Amino acid sequence: MKASDLMVKCLENEGVKYVFGVPGEENLDFLEAMRNSNLQLVLTRHEQTAGFMAATIGRLTGVPGVCLATLGPGATNLVTAAAYAQLGAMPMCMITGQKPIHSSKQGHFQIVDIVDMMKPLTKHTKQVVRGGRIPAIVRESFAKASGERPGAVHIELPEDVAAEETSAVPFPVHPVRRPDANEKAVSTAAEWIEQAHSPLILLGAGANRKLVSKMLMQFVERTGIPFFSTQMGKGVLPEDHPLCLGTAALSERDYLHCAIERADLILNIGHDVVEKPPFFMKPGGTRVIHINFVGADADDIYFPQLEVVGDIANAVWQLQEKVRVSPRWDFAYFMKVKARVDAQVAERADSDSFPVLPQRLVADVRSSMGPCDIVALDNGMYKIWFARNYRAWKPNTLLLDNALATMGAGLPSAMAAKMVHPAKKVLAVCGDGGFMMNSQELETAVRLGLDLVVLILNSNGYGMIKWKQAGAGFEDFGLDFGNPDFVKYAEAYGAHGHRITQTSELRPKLVECLNAKGVHVIEVPVDYSENARVLTKELNEKACTI
Repeated sequence: MKASDLMVKCLENEGVKYVFGVPGEENLDFLEAMRNSNLQLVLTRHEQTAGFMAATIGRLTGVPGVCLATLGPGATNLVTAAAYAQLGAMPMCMITGQKPIHSSKQGHFQIVDIVDMMKPLTKHTKQVVRGGRIPAIVRESFAKASGERPGAVHIELPEDVAAEETSAVPFPVHPVRRPDANEKAVSTAAEWIEQAHSPLILLGAGANRKLVSKMLMQFVERTGIPFFSTQMGKGVLPEDHPLCLGTAALSERDYLHCAIERADLILNIGHDVVEKPPFFMKPGGTRVIHINFVGADADDIYFPQLEVVGDIANAVWQLQEKVRVSPRWDFAYFMKVKARVDAQVAERADSDSFPVLPQRLVADVRSSMGPCDIVALDNGMYKIWFARNYRAWKPNTLLLDNALATMGAGLPSAMAAKMVHPAKKVLAVCGDGGFMMNSQELETAVRLGLDLVVLILNSNGYGMIKWKQAGAGFEDFGLDFGNPDFVKYAEAYGAHGHRITQTSELRPKLVECLNAKGVHVIEVPVDYSENARVLTKELNEKACTI
């Protein structure tokens, strides 16, 4: 068979269902091989979208998502998506084309060293120099992409190599069991927990990647130790649980940080240091136990005194077997913090003020979505409000990026989520700035026949940077822009356009669109004046004397 056919068979062998991308002439053999395969080619309008969708497939399934681009400008358009997957620990495989490597008639036209370019952005990058190497390269790439810590890999398939004949066959795929945590480390951790006065549990993104929720719930219920999460750890345990203190949406100064500062031991389960720090360690300060699939990357603000490395679920189970509920534990202050956090989240959640306040926006979205439905966030000011105020009840039901934190990923990630979970309601929440970075993918969503709702928060500017600008004492400058008529814009792509003109319309329109067929775009003006009142003034002036 041709090497391109072998590449497709290797992808099928790895469990790949979709290939997202924008093919070029250097991909034509590979494209023809896909035509006669079980893989579904999803043609996107930009390579960046293809990468975002592939990364989300990996995030939700654990099987690396695959995206395709041609050489040169097609491959360079994958750079942001590569960083998105790599920093966010989302397994993804990028396949790019290249001019013939054994003979060339076009000099350096469109030639960029893509393999070298991808090195700092991936776990693994390699050029295929002969067809018979494809099975080994694909198996190695997928194993590295999905292994802890997951991330991006890249394979370059040159045009002449893709056309070669080969008799090689795909390598068998065997499940790999992660090692159990060291018993001595677990025993030491159990002793530290029992000796603590006010232990606290932190749930991070690593706990969201693997299905460890059941074991964590048993541990929390048995010990009664309160917990909080990072942004990407939301939903690992249900956030309406009476022991949930909230989310560390900010790096410091929130009410939640009062509890963190009072804790004398933090069980840091699955946290990844690519996220903004949920707390700052100080020499001689709070003890931290690092419980994760991999060891800690120590830096100036994170240097755990004890590491329990191995399968998280197994480590938690071992701890559950060893830890005895201690009469020394005192969680009274934590519960006071929880009450204050809950009260602030409830503030103005029923406000009829228009444009819509972020508290009301988040409350209406939460009440419109079921426990297992999915909200996919782009990046903007609203992400902080959703991280603080939106209660996720199941793992991976609030998809946000707190690693690369790139704009433009909200709509593509929602599209991929709907493809993985067609029975669930999926809502993309995008700022006007982030939406316009990949808004052309409305056509892709319509073409795919997805039932999807896109909520565009219109503030006519880059709201997050405006908040930072004001907080730094600078004048409002350089961050405003104009927008198209989003209703007409949606309709131009064959989607349904809606505009909210008063706050009372928001929830009914959300419910209507979430239960309708097709792609629905809802424009809602948003008022970010609450940033200054709550996130700046109130939190800066608070005292941890609850």
